[in-house]
Amino acid sequence: MRAGFPDFRLGSVLATSFTGTLSERHGDAVERIPTPQRLADWLAVYDLAVDSCTDAQLDLARELRESIHAAATAVAIHDPLPAPAVHVINDRSAQGRAAAVLTPEGKRRWALSSASRVEDALGVIAADAISVIAGERDGKLALCASPTCQAAFFDTSQSRTRKWCDMNTCGNRQKKARFMANQRRDQGS
Repeated sequence: MRAGFPDFRLGSVLATSFTGTLSERHGDAVERIPTPQRLADWLAVYDLAVDSCTDAQLDLARELRESIHAAATAVAIHDPLPAPAVHVINDRSAQGRAAAVLTPEGKRRWALSSASRVEDALGVIAADAISVIAGERDGKLALCASPTCQAAFFDTSQSRTRKWCDMNTCGNRQKKARFMANQRRDQGS
């Protein structure tokens, strides 16, 4: 990753990984796409490479990110979907001009328009969010149990009881805190 920026938190579900570009939402927030180029870098990681990105397109991306997070959070806590979030997700999906193509290896890949526009990539992310939020995939939306994170993630574990958005960050932080508390308790005995 580019020097000076926090690493991306990558996942297997495009839409919820995109919401993870802002982490620790209820603590000291970490913005992982602070510049247009950083958004372009993130899109390239997910095979949605764009030619360039402007500040206005970064604003569109952040608006989509927050709308997906709001809708996914509503689903996870069994609240009604927020109408403004649904509107943004639908608009971004409709404005993209990407096509699903089959690779020689039998995998789906997204082909952006010839101009490789950010709006096309956002359309792919919005379409993925629609699929997840609409319940079309095997899994469930959940919120990270970390009180400072509470990121929306898509739980595909067999029992659907996963607690952390990322075991390597939030999960390990919680395990470490529990271990340290036990150490202090044992030393005080």
